[in-house]
Amino acid sequence: MAKIIRDADFEKIADSVKPDAKRRVVLQKVQIREGVSYHIYSNSIGQILLDPQVTIPASEIWLFNNPKALASVRRGLSDAAQGRVSKVDLDAL
Repeated sequence: MAKIIRDADFEKIADSVKPDAKRRVVLQKVQIREGVSYHIYSNSIGQILLDPQVTIPASEIWLFNNPKALASVRRGLSDAAQGRVSKVDLDAL
């Protein structure tokens, strides 16, 4: 199985949370971002891990399958974050 724990710095969120009559656990104190779904993992001693996932449109998967294009986008985002930008006259193109 792929390594899914990417940060071992866990924080206790709540104590003694019990499932309801339908065996659901309410995560009241957990901040959940919009558009996130979860893969659920459990181990032999009953610990449960929720691994947040987001989906991307099928029309954009080509970028993640093209390392050269993805590196170029990441360079551009890094440049923009560091203020290395310039204006382009689109009419001159």
